[in-house]
Amino acid sequence: MHILTYSQIPLSFKVLRLGLSIMLQKGPRPIVFCGPSGSGKSTLIKLLFNEFPDKFGFSVSHTTRNPRPGEEDGKHYYFTTKEDMQKQIEQGEFIETATFSGNMYGTSKRAIEDVQRAGKICVLDIETEGVKQIKTSSLNPLFIFIKPPSIPELERRLIGRKTETNESLQRRLSSARSEIEFGEAPGNFDLVIENDNIDKAYQKLKDFILSEINQQNQKIN
Repeated sequence: MHILTYSQIPLSFKVLRLGLSIMLQKGPRPIVFCGPSGSGKSTLIKLLFNEFPDKFGFSVSHTTRNPRPGEEDGKHYYFTTKEDMQKQIEQGEFIETATFSGNMYGTSKRAIEDVQRAGKICVLDIETEGVKQIKTSSLNPLFIFIKPPSIPELERRLIGRKTETNESLQRRLSSARSEIEFGEAPGNFDLVIENDNIDKAYQKLKDFILSEINQQNQKIN
């Protein structure tokens, strides 16, 4: 296998890579949401989009898992195969990827650019492994972690969904413990919200985001 040095890489590829990097840094800072399944993260994002439909745009992730009832390709996820996604990863088309329960997930650079081209603030919903990868990229987003009041409350919420087997429930709870530990570690997130009341949690989220947007606008002006 022959590995090219940087000087041997075609100029056209270097220009493309530079263009992608510049594109990802344009405009207001994207917002990365992270938190365990059942934390209420999706509900908070939905409230934000409902109140500000023209300001925020969702970055649609890729996944190799099968669609759940009601999920639409291109709206909830881009559903793909492991072979196709692995090929795209090798071609450098993703800004972050992760594997959970045997399925691959990832955010493509194009998905972020599509939102930014529409003149909206890009919102990403990703796992902790994806957060670690994005922290090494040029994206420079705001990082927000949503956590449940407690593991027992999280378990109650997940059971209430009636979508989990006992095995998958225990797997999610185990994952949640490590996610919460990462979320609470100093310096990993710009804001940590304990979602014990959806109205209070949303108000805290909205106040933070609007304040950040105002600060960014002042810097630009």
